[in-house]
Amino acid sequence: MSFTTPAPITTPAPISTGPAPASAHQVDLRPGKPPVLHVPTPAPADPPAWAADHRHTLRGLVTEHGAVLVRGLGLSDTGQVGAVFGQLAPTLMTETEAFAPRQAYTRGVYSSTVWPANQPMCMHHELSYTHSPPGLLLLACLTAPTTGGATALADSAAVLDALPPELVQRFEEEGWLLTRTYSEDIGASWAEAFGTDDPAVVEEYCRANAIEYAWQDDGGLRTRQRRPAVVRHPATGRRCWFNQIAFLNEWTLEPEVREYLVEVYGPEALPFNTRFGGGDPIGEDIVELINTAYAEHTIREPWQSGDLMLIDNVRTAHSREPFEPPREVLVAMAGSEGSIR
Repeated sequence: MSFTTPAPITTPAPISTGPAPASAHQVDLRPGKPPVLHVPTPAPADPPAWAADHRHTLRGLVTEHGAVLVRGLGLSDTGQVGAVFGQLAPTLMTETEAFAPRQAYTRGVYSSTVWPANQPMCMHHELSYTHSPPGLLLLACLTAPTTGGATALADSAAVLDALPPELVQRFEEEGWLLTRTYSEDIGASWAEAFGTDDPAVVEEYCRANAIEYAWQDDGGLRTRQRRPAVVRHPATGRRCWFNQIAFLNEWTLEPEVREYLVEVYGPEALPFNTRFGGGDPIGEDIVELINTAYAEHTIREPWQSGDLMLIDNVRTAHSREPFEPPREVLVAMAGSEGSIR
C-alpha cells in the first residue's frame, strides 16, 4: 500500500466585509451568551424578504462579534429556511469530505450532522480539514429540543491565546494531520463523502485538494491530509486557532467507544484520527488541554424554534451539546463569494 501525495497546505477562503450594523435593532449582549438580535413582533410575514433587507445588519454583527443569533423570525419549514439562506449567502457551498452523513434538502441546505444525541460534538471549525473551508455558517432551528442541544460557540483567537505558546509554535510549524479510513460501518462512506462512486473522480479530487490517498484490498479508502492549525483571519489579520485537532482525535471519544474502535479497526485504521503535522501522535493530555481551553471560552444560548444563527467559521468555533430528541437544525455554508455583502 502506498499513498499518492499532492500539493501543500493552504489557508481558508476569506469572508467579505460590509457596512456596520444598524443601531435601530435590539441586540442583547450578555456575558456567557452570543449576541441575540430580537426581531420586532409580530414575526415578519415574509422572512426571506426580511433577510434580504437586513443582510447588511446581520453581516455587521457577525463582523463585530463573530456570530449572531436572530430570534423572532419564526422560521417554520425547510423551503422557507432555504430561501432565507439564499438571501443571506446567494452562493451556498456543496459539502464535500463530510465525516458523517447529512440529509440534503435543497442545493447547499442540509440537516445537521447525524451524531448520537447523547454524545457531544466537541468544539471545531466546520470543514477546517478541507482545502477550501467555508467562511460563513448559517443555521436555522425548526424544532428546538426540550433539554440541551445548544450550538455553543468559542472565540478562536481567545482559545489560541489560552494555549501554551510552545504547543502553538509546534502546530504552527508542522500543521496538523487528519487520517481517515472510510467504511460502510461508521461515518460517511467514501462515496457519500466525495459525492461519487467513481474511484477516478475521488482520485482527481484528492490530487487537487492536497489529500494523500490509498485504496485498500477490500475497496475501502484511507486518506491523509495536512492542514494549518493556526490561520490569520482574512478581515482582521488576527491569528486564530482553526482546526479540528481535538474533535476528530481518538482521545475525545468516550473510552468505551475508543476501545471498541481500536479493537475492531486497529490503532492505525480508525475511522478518523489526528496527529501532529509531522506524523507524531497527539497524546490524551494535549487533547484534554485543548478541550479545556475551549470550555473556558464557551458561550451558549439554548435554541428556540424559529431561530436563525450566523457564524464566522474562522473566528468562531462551534459545538453541539447532548440533547433529548427531537431536534431539527438546518445548516448551510458559504465561502467568500457567498458571504453576506
